[in-house]
Amino acid sequence: MTTHSHPDQAARPSVRPSASPEAAPAGPRPGLLLGVIALCTGVTAANIYLATPLLGLIAQDLGASTSAAGWIASISQLGYAIGLLFFAPLGDTADRRRLVAVLCGVAGVALVAGALAPGLPALAAAVLVACAATVVPQLLVPLVAERAPADRRGRHVAAVVAGLFTGIVAARVLGGLAGQAYGWRAVFTGAAVLTVAVGLLTALVLPAETRPRGKGVNPFKTIAGLPGLLASSAPLRAACLRQGGIFGAWSALWTTLTLLLTGTSGAYHLSPGTAGLFGLFGLVSTAVAPVSGSLIDRFGAQRVVNTGFALTAASLPFFWLGAHHLWALCVAAVLIHAGLMAGQVANQTRALAATPKPAVANTAYVVCGFIGGATASAVAGPAFDHWGWTGVCAIAVLWLTVGWAGGLAAVGRRSA
Repeated sequence: MTTHSHPDQAARPSVRPSASPEAAPAGPRPGLLLGVIALCTGVTAANIYLATPLLGLIAQDLGASTSAAGWIASISQLGYAIGLLFFAPLGDTADRRRLVAVLCGVAGVALVAGALAPGLPALAAAVLVACAATVVPQLLVPLVAERAPADRRGRHVAAVVAGLFTGIVAARVLGGLAGQAYGWRAVFTGAAVLTVAVGLLTALVLPAETRPRGKGVNPFKTIAGLPGLLASSAPLRAACLRQGGIFGAWSALWTTLTLLLTGTSGAYHLSPGTAGLFGLFGLVSTAVAPVSGSLIDRFGAQRVVNTGFALTAASLPFFWLGAHHLWALCVAAVLIHAGLMAGQVANQTRALAATPKPAVANTAYVVCGFIGGATASAVAGPAFDHWGWTGVCAIAVLWLTVGWAGGLAAVGRRSA
């Protein structure tokens, strides 16, 4: 496939060729390639949230408090953001096949080390390394965007993002059930084996790329250039701020939900496996992704972004009621996952089309999103300890408001 970009309500720039037009037709059939990439993004993204449904089991096994174990969720997101800064920009120049294989191997080794960890510090270090190596989805999303026809780019990106969120759901649901049955260490070991196997399969299926590599990418130079890139591109800046707000609200609520559902002082007192089943509501994301992609291709990204924010905002009162009403939590889970997915697909489509370097733009976009998520998760844990579930909901409201206001400010400056 080759890419023929056209203007689309500021969601797409003027014509920008793919990184390797002459190599685009080579490789496996588009359907097979897209399927394997979606599978790989799901398996690797699951590692970022692998510990979330296991926090209670980890705390009990390692003799730590639940709030101390809760920091593992923030460390996971921090590690992912660090990996994005150093590895994701290589997607513009490096051999992605080799990079995918190496990173999946490193992630697998780190997960095994986590399974053998004798205490929280060792586990935190292993999770940090594993999640730093789990940047494979953000190496593959730009590849999909480069090779997709312009009139189907939103749908192709949506397919990969759907795979990513399916992996997140699987981590919460299957991880919780497997952890309850076999222990959290067995879950980490199984994730290591699956990551290495799927990573090698993906490396074999990815097409050969004949892009000129020049002197390669200096990660420190790339990191130093990210603020300038954000300052020079209002659409990219708006996408980063908006998704940071939505993802931060989701992270604050979703990473502490396990504490609400399994805590002895709450209204539910569920087991980790039963609480993990609540993650099935995340399948809403998988269903919404292709719809969002089609709507972006038809109406433009901005309308879909607005819808995502509206759905996320509508979920917050239901989350607050969910402290004592399970039905409200169910409604809230459906709304926030629909809003998160609509915002993710639309904002990422805008970010990938914002500059001539999609991998670097994608790095800026995802790093900003995960900084928003990691900081919200880090603040939500203490908020839950001090003010309960109401404090967590207040954090979500704050992050969503800041993200929306920041996006409006970016658009306003561009208009001026």
